[in-house]
Amino acid sequence: MQAVVVHGKDDLRVENIADPVCGDAEVLVAMEWGGICGSDIAYWKSGASGTAVLSSPLVLGHEVSGTVAQLGSDAAASLAARGIQVGTSVTIHPATLVGEHDVPAETADRTNLWPEVRYFGSAAFEPHEQGGFSRFRAVRPDQLRVVPAGVSLKQAALAEPFAVALHAVARAGDVSGKTVLVNGAGPIGALAVAAAKSAGAARVIAADLSAAALDIAARMGADQCVNPAAGGVLPTDVDVAIEASGAPRALGPVIAAVRRGGVMVQVGNLPAGEISAALGNIVTREIDYRGSYRFVEEISQALELMAAGIDLSPLMTHEVPLAKALDGFALAADRSSGSSKVMIFLG
Repeated sequence: MQAVVVHGKDDLRVENIADPVCGDAEVLVAMEWGGICGSDIAYWKSGASGTAVLSSPLVLGHEVSGTVAQLGSDAAASLAARGIQVGTSVTIHPATLVGEHDVPAETADRTNLWPEVRYFGSAAFEPHEQGGFSRFRAVRPDQLRVVPAGVSLKQAALAEPFAVALHAVARAGDVSGKTVLVNGAGPIGALAVAAAKSAGAARVIAADLSAAALDIAARMGADQCVNPAAGGVLPTDVDVAIEASGAPRALGPVIAAVRRGGVMVQVGNLPAGEISAALGNIVTREIDYRGSYRFVEEISQALELMAAGIDLSPLMTHEVPLAKALDGFALAADRSSGSSKVMIFLG
């Protein structure tokens, strides 16, 4: 079968690999759609994503959807009870918790903070966890999430990044009736706009240096867009800021935009190692600065919201077939192209 495989820095290939074998306790999924994420691009451009460094070829992709193609003999009964059979449309929770660990009671339910989590398309551990940008992928039954009626498989591939955005907004606490600033209107930022609106935010302001990205944020529900590169000025009194750019130089201005006693959530991946940033206002304005990492079970909430009518289609700006995946990666990496979420048709 064909797959999108990264071999190292600047070495990305669409190549033939062995078809997976469906184990007795597994499910074989015929993949149909995949969304290119910033971490996928990082592996291609630098051979690493954060602290995860490639040491062997890796099939990329963790934002995926498809249909059930085969049920392992041991998995069939439990899946039938969930209404899952051959042909069922699914998306996949990409995480696998590894090992037995004593974790504090306060974080026991926060499975995204488990000491070792293997993730689709990640080089964080050895052997690497292969991703889903391939024609087929064998998975555990508990990783399947049934796509609701009215939600296309293309939309369902966005459940994973939407879950990341939903988790970030939830980390801010109750945002109903509040003013929320989303800094960085790339895919996660645009999805955070939709997540904040769905959580009842009274006003959502999106900020970015790209007019094209801000146009998408507006179509995703932003009430106001600010472009500092065009002379726009950030507000000074928002209740909550969701920092989705991951740019260290943005931290100071975004912190200064939060009212005294407000909350800032960092969901944009900051560079590994030391950074220089103006953080003084965290103290003088007594800002709660919170991290947000992946998600827990918000992938199911994402599907429910899409079924309820949340429209994420403005985010999907381009699509390419699997054979042209390298063109899709080039589009996704080039912000001047006007791309946001580039989708790969894997079927």
